[in-house]
Formats: sequence, C-alpha cells, structure tokens
Amino acid sequence: MKNFGFSVNKSRVIEYDQNDRALFYYLMRVEPSVSLCIACGACTATCSAGAFSSLDFHKIMLSIRRGEKVYIAKEITQCMLCGKCQLVCPKNVNTRGVILQILSFLQSSQL
Repeated sequence: MKNFGFSVNKSRVIEYDQNDRALFYYLMRVEPSVSLCIACGACTATCSAGAFSSLDFHKIMLSIRRGEKVYIAKEITQCMLCGKCQLVCPKNVNTRGVILQILSFLQSSQL
C-alpha cells in the first residue's frame, strides 16, 4: 500500500459511561444551583485568576459533567475565591459554593 503521509486519527470519543460522575451527583445534592449553569462563560471572562493562569471555570463545569476529576483537581487550586464569577453569573449559580464543595469532595476522595 502506498504511503501518502496520512494516518488514521485516534478516536476522540468521550466515554461518559466509563467516567466517574460521583462529583457531579455530589454537587447536585449539596449545591443544587450548579444545575442552573447555562455555560455562558461570563464567569470565565471576569475571572481574576484566569487572567494570569489556566483557570477556566467554564471548562471546570464541563469537566464536572463529564466526570473528569483529574483535570478539575489540577485547575481548581488556582481559584482565589474572589467571587467575581458569582457576581456576573446571569443564573445566580453559587460559584464560590461550587468551588468550595469541589475542594471538599476532592479532599475527601484524596485526588
């Protein structure tokens, strides 16, 4: 077979059934406002820590729904808990509460 310099890309499918969504269910129980998030990105746009680091609350919310705890554990520690994201949230998601609950969950699960 002739080599044209192309190859088959690795599959980029997210297997939701294989991810552990315990953090998502925990947040739904202890901080129900997380279900109001419409992923508008206002929190990320105003984030003071995000201006100087890779912190992206929008991606964290997406990772929570996907069950990607390793990424969340790496990024969440960069938050300064200033609360600007909560002030601009159009759905009044208690973002500081969400972050504190994530930290509590991660400490209890020792990730």
